[in-house]
Amino acid sequence: MEMSGCKRVIRFLIGVGLLFQLCEPSAVKCRNDDGTEVDWYILYKLPNVNDAGLSYLYMDESTKGWRLSKENINSKTGTLANTLKPLLDFYSTKVEGFGYLLYSDQPPQENAASSFGHSKGVVMLDKKTGVWLSHSTPKFPTYRKKDFWPTSGTANAQTFLCVTYSHSTFKDIGLQLMYIHAYSYDSDIPTTFYNELQCVAQRSCYPKKTPWFSMRSLTSLKGREFTSFAKYKRLGDDLYSGLIASSLQQSLYVKSWGKMRQPLASNCSIPHHVYNVKEVQLPKKQPFSDTVDHSKWCVTPDGGWTCIADMNREKSQADRGGGAICTNDGTVGNAFYSLIKMYEPCEGLHVEL
Repeated sequence: MEMSGCKRVIRFLIGVGLLFQLCEPSAVKCRNDDGTEVDWYILYKLPNVNDAGLSYLYMDESTKGWRLSKENINSKTGTLANTLKPLLDFYSTKVEGFGYLLYSDQPPQENAASSFGHSKGVVMLDKKTGVWLSHSTPKFPTYRKKDFWPTSGTANAQTFLCVTYSHSTFKDIGLQLMYIHAYSYDSDIPTTFYNELQCVAQRSCYPKKTPWFSMRSLTSLKGREFTSFAKYKRLGDDLYSGLIASSLQQSLYVKSWGKMRQPLASNCSIPHHVYNVKEVQLPKKQPFSDTVDHSKWCVTPDGGWTCIADMNREKSQADRGGGAICTNDGTVGNAFYSLIKMYEPCEGLHVEL
C-alpha cells in the first residue's frame, strides 16, 4: 500500500474512533430503582421506628410527588446502588476518564476538623456527564467498599438529592464546594478535569476575600434550573436566615437536626421569617420528631422553593461552611410543605399545621 493510502486509512480509523467516543453513552447519571437514567431525584429515608430504618420515599419529575420505594436504602438494586455503580466499579476496575470526590464533615474512618464545612456529598463524573449527590448521612458512603451503606446510617431519617449535570457544570460545582470548604476524604480526579475540583479534592483551597458566600445557577442535563447556595465560615451567619431567606425574599420552614447543643430559635426579627420544623409526617406514616430526623431541608410557605441543605440551625454552625441546593418547583415544594406536622413559632410554642 502506498504511503498516501496508509495515511487515508489511518485518518479513517482515527475518525471512526473519535466518532465512537462521541456516541458512547455516559454511565455517570442519577438512576432510579430500575436503573433507569433520571435527570434528578430526591430520597427521604425513614427513621428506624417500627423497623422502618432502611425504607425510603422517592421522588423525581415523573412521580408527581412521593412514592414509597420497594427497595431498602442499602439494597444492591436500589436507587443509591444504581447511581453509585460507576464509583463502585471503579474501585476494582480503574477506567480512564472517570473521577470522583467524596466529602463529609463526618467521614467513615477519620475526623474532620471543624474548620471545614458541615457538608456531605458525592461527586462523580466522566468526560460527558456527572452527578452531584448531596445528602445528610454520616459515614456515607463507606470507604472503598461495595457495601456502601454504613450501619450507623439506619437510625435516623435522612435526605438525598441527586442531579445529573453536563461535565462543564462541574467547574461551578467545584467553586461552590470551595466556598463550603468541603472536607474531601476520598477522591481520584484526573489532572485534565477542572482545577476547582482538584483543589477541593486536595483540601487546598478556600475563599480568601469577600464576599464570603457564593450563589450559582446550575442547569441539569435536561434543562432544569437549580440554585446552589454556599457559605464560607467567615460569613458568620445562619445559612437559612442570613442567606437563603434574604436571597429568595420569602419566609422559610426549616427542618434540621433536633439534638443540637445550642439550637437557634425560630427567627421573626427579620423581614422574612424562619421557622423551625419540629415534627414531620411522611405520607401514610406516623409522625416523628426532629430528634430522630437528621435530614436538612427548607421550603417556602407557598410550596414554591425547596432546598436540600447541609446545615443545622445551630449557633456554632454560623461559623462553619455549608450550603443548600434549591429548586423552584411547585410539585416538589408542595410535597415537602405537606410533610410539616408541627413547627416552632417565634414565641417558642409548637404549632400544628
